[in-house]
Amino acid sequence: MHRTIFGTPVVNTVLRSFSVVFLRATGWVVEGTLPPDGAKCVLIAAPHTSNWDLPYTLMVAFALRLNIYWMGKASIFRPPFRGVMMWLGGIPVDRSQSTNLVAASVAAIGAASAPLQLIVPPEGTRSRTRSWKTGFYYIALGAGVPIVMAYMDYPNKRSGLGPVFLPTGDVDRDMEAIKAFYAPFTGRNAGQFDAG
Repeated sequence: MHRTIFGTPVVNTVLRSFSVVFLRATGWVVEGTLPPDGAKCVLIAAPHTSNWDLPYTLMVAFALRLNIYWMGKASIFRPPFRGVMMWLGGIPVDRSQSTNLVAASVAAIGAASAPLQLIVPPEGTRSRTRSWKTGFYYIALGAGVPIVMAYMDYPNKRSGLGPVFLPTGDVDRDMEAIKAFYAPFTGRNAGQFDAG
């Protein structure tokens, strides 16, 4: 995986301090910790309903001392922003191509020699959708890593890491349990999130 802001000395320390101070000053509470077996894991990012999710996610990641990578639509990686977005941990996803993103992600997690938490939004979009994509599930299953249920609840200003979920291979049953965990949370644009 490419080098990111989370692995950049000094900058990481400064931004962690800023993130902790900013989140506290604005009333946000950061909860949870990365589990002992979560050095390599898949983080579900939900609800994902706003462009504001990215800066808040980055600040929460700094506060929790994570080493995250996140998937975003290829259009936000166009010049002149590509370098910055990659440094922030971004991985461009071209939705118009039927590339095997799951296999590539499994291989990247397996090849990583350092801790790596891959953030995948299950909705696959900030727009309202009733169906969740299962890519995050199959990435975790294929890589043999846990899923950590990360959340952002805007009305209550709570964000963090919830329980660990180990995929069983029964995707329908597992997705039902995962969605049940996210049902109480509300995104910045509440009408665009559906965990039902």
